[in-house]
Amino acid sequence: MFTTTTSTPVLDARATPRSPASVSADPFRTIDHIGLAVTEFHYRRDEEIYGEDEPAEYVYQVSSGAVRSYKLLSDGRRQIGAFHLPGDVFGLASGEVHRLTAEAIADTRVRFVRRESLEHAAERDAGVARSLWAITAGDLRHAEDHMLLLGRKTATERVAAFLLEMDRRLASAKMLALPMSRRDIADYLGLTLETVSRTLSQLHAQGVLDFAGARHIALRNRHSLHRMNA
Repeated sequence: MFTTTTSTPVLDARATPRSPASVSADPFRTIDHIGLAVTEFHYRRDEEIYGEDEPAEYVYQVSSGAVRSYKLLSDGRRQIGAFHLPGDVFGLASGEVHRLTAEAIADTRVRFVRRESLEHAAERDAGVARSLWAITAGDLRHAEDHMLLLGRKTATERVAAFLLEMDRRLASAKMLALPMSRRDIADYLGLTLETVSRTLSQLHAQGVLDFAGARHIALRNRHSLHRMNA
């Protein structure tokens, strides 16, 4: 569902010429070059980008901010499947409709292109095709890792895995500026809010991490986190 405050076409000045050595899992790096129309929308905090069972007509990329994709269970609980951070491509559905809902976590700007146009571009441009394949493979790998996390790991192991994931994906090496709330983290890890807060406090007491605000975490002992996540 597109309920936005601004809508402007985008010509990505950051796009670089495609070469075999620079192909990555980002079809948006090449679509301007081949003439596809890309649009950017602004979403406010908690605003829906698309809903479960809505037609999967577009593929999206986070320009700034962050997005969560989730499913509501029959009893009202929410299971977050993934967090999408700046640069991430999402919404590439396997069928004709979205299986999850996507919402902005904070004020967020999202680029999008028509899925049909992107599929046609992949037929003509090997770089786009490789990018789409890499995205699909990455999504499958993440789903497998997340299934293992939810099914077999303890609360401490889950929190450690989350912190290491964010450490890999967020830009700053010294401080994790988490865009998501602890409630979001709990719904991602299949834990209660109280368990997430208690586990973070235990890791702080053990000297593994420090807090610099509600959502700013400094990792002091990554080796310990890796041992917990082994």
